[in-house]
Amino acid sequence: MTGYDFSLSGARLAALRSGALYWPDQNLLCVSDLHLGKSERQARRGGPTLPPYEVQDTLDRLAKDLQQTQATTVICLGDSFDDTAAASALPQAHQHRITELTSARRWIWISGNHDPAPLDLPGDQHADVSITPLTFRHIAQPDVTGEISGHYHPKARLRGTSRPAFLLDDKRLILPAYGTYTGGLRSSDPALSTLMGPRALAILTGPHPMPIPMPR
Repeated sequence: MTGYDFSLSGARLAALRSGALYWPDQNLLCVSDLHLGKSERQARRGGPTLPPYEVQDTLDRLAKDLQQTQATTVICLGDSFDDTAAASALPQAHQHRITELTSARRWIWISGNHDPAPLDLPGDQHADVSITPLTFRHIAQPDVTGEISGHYHPKARLRGTSRPAFLLDDKRLILPAYGTYTGGLRSSDPALSTLMGPRALAILTGPHPMPIPMPR
């Protein structure tokens, strides 16, 4: 399993190549912003048509991470679905696949701004979850320590190539979007550059996760 190992508030963590976060001591896998059903939502709202393959691809990658880590707890950090209607509109085969993944382990859905309503799926739903010394929520808050969040879909550029990236400083970690059709926000955007500390790292996803000084 290829990843970049680091510590946050004393917890030993690994940023995986896929954009998932693994916490070995808790055997916990965390992913953010799956945005399942984005192609359906785009079509429903009359937007640009997208090939309807993103749900299958995202779930396949998630299943691979679960197989490799054998995680017994999963936290989805919000915006797991592109909206609440997209969750209901999932084809039966995809609903069955999600049920298979969730039924074998503890599964926690964190509410996001895209999917704030309760989901009719296995697992527990919370606004945030604390497992000492870390707190998991969708959107980062100021003046916190040991926070894991998502929402911003951070990306960083190295040698002209932009990649999804984890953003890490001494207080918080922001996960990249895990979903196949999700866009991204450059780490130099004021929403991120003002949130992260001056010595923050961007951990680039890909075959060999790589930490670099966070581009500003």
